[in-house]
Amino acid sequence: MLSQLQIAKPSLEVRTERGKDSHPWFALQVKACYEKTVATLLHGKGYQWFLPLYKCKRRWSDRIKEIETPLFPGYLFCRFDIQNRLPILTTPGVLLIVGIGKTPIPIDQAEIAAIQTLVTSGLPSQPWPFLQIGERVRINYGALCGLEGILLDFKGHHRLILSVTLLQRSVAVEIDGAWVHPIRQQHHVPTFPIGSRPLLVG
Repeated sequence: MLSQLQIAKPSLEVRTERGKDSHPWFALQVKACYEKTVATLLHGKGYQWFLPLYKCKRRWSDRIKEIETPLFPGYLFCRFDIQNRLPILTTPGVLLIVGIGKTPIPIDQAEIAAIQTLVTSGLPSQPWPFLQIGERVRINYGALCGLEGILLDFKGHHRLILSVTLLQRSVAVEIDGAWVHPIRQQHHVPTFPIGSRPLLVG
């Protein structure tokens, strides 16, 4: 019986061979358990891709093993020219480019940057149910200094929730409550109707 035991430090998988920094990041929905395979294929095509991973310990019947698994299962991020997306869509394992209606939508650059900062910080993190309400805070100290997110108290520990709005997915990282300062000014965040999810397009 497979079960997750504990969350360990995340890791960063990103390659930048000949990817163009001027192109926006898009989220790709891929076949289950194909995230690393697709990343390898995109690597071979020279695209800049980003696959945030975290380490966790899982128990089989006879042993405990530490494995790396995606923070956003079923998705990875890639930079490319949306007008030339056929090489992306024909990559084995890629199902769709995430968007709304028939239009692929880029991922907010600030959200991508926040997730990249998180995984390079080495702080323990884990997938978390999507949150878009609550007190927004800014971290003033430590490896995540400058990041903004939603502060949550869970089992007596403070966690900062970072979200990718288009995917309606979040990740949580444990922080020291003394690191954060509330943000009084409300920032506009794109929202979707309650109960709805953005459509996935190819």
